[in-house]
Amino acid sequence: MKISKKTEGKHESLWADVWYRFRKNKMAMFGLIVLILLILCAIFADFIAPYGYDDQNLDIAIQGPSREHLFGTDNFGRDIFSRIIYGSRISLQVGLLAVGVAIVVGGIFGAVAAFYGKAVDSVIMRLMDVLLAIPGMLLAIAIAATLGPGLGNMMIAIAIGNVPGYARVVRAAVLTVKEQEYIEAAQSIGANDIRVIFRHILPNAMAPIIVQATLGVAGSILSCATLSFLGLGITPPIPEWGAMLSAARQYLRDAWYMATFPGLFIMLTVYALNVVGDGLRDAIDPRLKD
Repeated sequence: MKISKKTEGKHESLWADVWYRFRKNKMAMFGLIVLILLILCAIFADFIAPYGYDDQNLDIAIQGPSREHLFGTDNFGRDIFSRIIYGSRISLQVGLLAVGVAIVVGGIFGAVAAFYGKAVDSVIMRLMDVLLAIPGMLLAIAIAATLGPGLGNMMIAIAIGNVPGYARVVRAAVLTVKEQEYIEAAQSIGANDIRVIFRHILPNAMAPIIVQATLGVAGSILSCATLSFLGLGITPPIPEWGAMLSAARQYLRDAWYMATFPGLFIMLTVYALNVVGDGLRDAIDPRLKD
């Protein structure tokens, strides 16, 4: 019990120090504020969006930004601003869930490989090397093309492509933790392997995983946009930023706003996630301590 209390106190001190350092990074705080606003937009899209995402009016098709339609209308007369707001749900949902699945699956593989070592480590990591040999985007396209378009299939495709990266990150983190004295103490009092891994090792190896996850969500959102742009993601009329870019290709000369605003939101979201990830990395890195 004493070991557990000491560990918890150490966790609180570590994350308090991380938050203090993170707050000092102005760009990281800007990114965090942008992410919070985007998440609120996704949650309260029904109240923020002035129109439904599939409300069509061909009489006002392809009209520029105005008071009634802040970002203009598309070729079906749908409000682009409303579709972007609703599209944030899809992009954030795919990014978070795909990375969540990849962390769970990759984390289990990485933790088991590092904890048991030897033949288990060799077999698991060689499997991860095979997946890493295939470019992540190419693997996601192949899986999505096989499974067919759709939200669930797209998340599966993106998650599988991310599994090897998280397996490697978790393995490296576990290797640095498993030789600590409190791990030996837990084993000496009879804790089984599963309890040691999930109760003592993984909680103490979360810092690099969180940083990688933040950057991974940005990559997953880009992958989501790419798959939808290629017609392998969300099926119309559900709005998704990449699908909106794809639909706007033939109107680039006459309706620049159809592609510009979805593209800006993709760029802003990915930028915010990247600066938050960089801020977390700098805050956690012990070499940056005062």
